[in-house]
Amino acid sequence: MDLHSLITEQRNPNTFDIDERSTIEIVTLIHQEDARVAPAVQEALGAIAALVEAAVKAISNGGRLIYVGAGTSGRLGVLDASECPPTFGIDPRRIVGVIAGGDPALRSPIEGVEDDAEQGIEDMKTLGIGPEDVVVGIAASGRTPYTLAAMRYARSVGATVGCIVNNPLTDMEKAAHFPIVVVCGPEAITGSTRMKAGTAQKMVLNMISTATMIRLGKVYENLMVDVAPTNAKLRARAIAILCAITGVDAQQAQSALEAHGTVKAAAFALLTGAGGEEVQAALDAAGGHLKRALQAYRQR
Repeated sequence: MDLHSLITEQRNPNTFDIDERSTIEIVTLIHQEDARVAPAVQEALGAIAALVEAAVKAISNGGRLIYVGAGTSGRLGVLDASECPPTFGIDPRRIVGVIAGGDPALRSPIEGVEDDAEQGIEDMKTLGIGPEDVVVGIAASGRTPYTLAAMRYARSVGATVGCIVNNPLTDMEKAAHFPIVVVCGPEAITGSTRMKAGTAQKMVLNMISTATMIRLGKVYENLMVDVAPTNAKLRARAIAILCAITGVDAQQAQSALEAHGTVKAAAFALLTGAGGEEVQAALDAAGGHLKRALQAYRQR
């Protein structure tokens, strides 16, 4: 597929004169283009859900969800992966973001790394990718050599492979078991895929990680009950969550959190009167799902 045949590389007829517009007109044009993103993502909800199911299965069986990409796409994958441990209390080894060029590429562009297919393979080998893992390639073009090679290698060793792309009928789509194709149209600035394409990728990544965490029992109702209280804001959030679930005051919630160590365990203890090893045993038996653990306890 020729570069200029990609939808994300075509000129947008709505913005031919954007360089002559006033500031308010410029931001209005950009906003109008951004409004096309959510409907495009909606068209891919079925594909997103299918990939989530694969990720839930993988993590439940000891595998990993691994994002891989270059440039903006790689940065978005690393961002999503890095936000899951504090938000959902998941082991950071279970959700991993890989960017072409490594950590230095998070802040600065590194010339040529996105074209290095061999490095894509090496990075997957370094992670020890295997059949228990889900690897998701991210690229607006759907053909970035580094990312495509990583996906193909992952598939060759039995991993489940997904992708998030913004053009149809690409090599990455063909290489994936679970392709997610979100076509947002040409960018406001030709080829600047950090704009609509990047926004679409961020929306999809939010859905993948959040839905996966919900299915894994890390959310009670709409509360993040596995939040890691590692700073003042998150400790305050943990206490507020406990208060919301149990109806106790902040002092009682704080005492329970200190006694039991986690929001889930503290909530279970406060709601049931259980203590000690009984609390953790009930949660373990329910696969970490607080609501299921409470239901099972009350039905004894």
